[in-house]
Parts: sequence; C-alpha cells; structure tokens
Amino acid sequence: MTRHNPEQRSSPHDGDTPRRPRARDDRGRAQNDRPRDALGRPLPHGASGVPRQPEGIVRTPGQTLELGQDLLDRHRPFHAHDVFEDHWKQTTGADRPLWRGLAQLAVGITHAARGNPAGAAAVLDRAAVTIAPFAATPPYGIDVPGIRAWCAGWSTRLDRTGTPPRPLWIEPPRLRSDTAGDDSGQGELR
Repeated sequence: MTRHNPEQRSSPHDGDTPRRPRARDDRGRAQNDRPRDALGRPLPHGASGVPRQPEGIVRTPGQTLELGQDLLDRHRPFHAHDVFEDHWKQTTGADRPLWRGLAQLAVGITHAARGNPAGAAAVLDRAAVTIAPFAATPPYGIDVPGIRAWCAGWSTRLDRTGTPPRPLWIEPPRLRSDTAGDDSGQGELR
C-alpha cells in the first residue's frame, strides 16, 4: 500500500517545473494568493481574476450590510461572504452569530451559482437556524424573519429540483426590512 507523504505534493506539472513559493503573512501563516473568479473559484497563477475583499477592514454594521447587499446584488456572493465573515470575526458581542448566519447565507447563494443545489440548500438551512434567535428583536433593521423565510423557500426549492447540478442564480433577499421586496423564495431560477 502506498502512503501519502505530506512532504511530497501532487502537481499537474512534471517534476522539472519549479514550485511557486506560498505567500505568507507577517506571522508566517500561509495566504491564498491565487487569483479567483467572481464566485471565488481558484484560477491558475497569472490569470486575471476578480479582486477579493480586503480583510480586517473595520466597518459599522450598517456599512457591512450595505456593502454585503451591494455585492449580493452584483452577483458576488463569495465576496459578500468575505465581508460578513470579516465583521463576524471582529465582533465580540451578542450579535456575533447573526453575522455568521449572513456569511452562511452568502455561501448558500455561492453554492447555487456554482451548480451545487444540495450544498446550497444545506447551507441556507444552517443560515436560517443561525439567525433564528434574532427574529424577535432584529438588530440594525435586518429583516431576520424575511431572511429566514427566504432561506426556507429556496432550500425547499433547491432540495426538490432533482435536476443534475447546474449553475443558477437565485436573487438574494433584501437584508434590511426598510428595503424589503418579495423575498419569499418564490422567484425565478436563472
């Protein structure tokens, strides 16, 4: 039986091609420096990709929601996930799980757009559960009940499609109740 040697990584290149050294931050942690497409999928080194959202940016909850909504509306759910995740990691208060749930929502939309409806449904279910404790008194004008209903509607539709995986765009919900539209999850699959 052949065992995997962690020192020896498989590569699509032949043994004569030198490996590109991995980018590291000032603490020595590995960084992902590969370019990515609009849905966050890695591209080959040297390809032109879509710039990632910078990490460690301090934003107010309102700024985070505004940027996240804008990215979702522009079909950049992977990037919206980065924004929500950044806020989640910086937050220490009681609303920390809310930002995690919004990051999960963006991941669910990303899975659907990448052609993984089962994965999208599972993550949207998790997002609905994660934000559920905030439904009674939603902070920052977030339409928690509407988002939960949207997640449930899309999760059910994606889970029932029974079709082979294919990329599809599902219109994101309005995150704030002051901009709420028809977010029932009954919109079109595109």
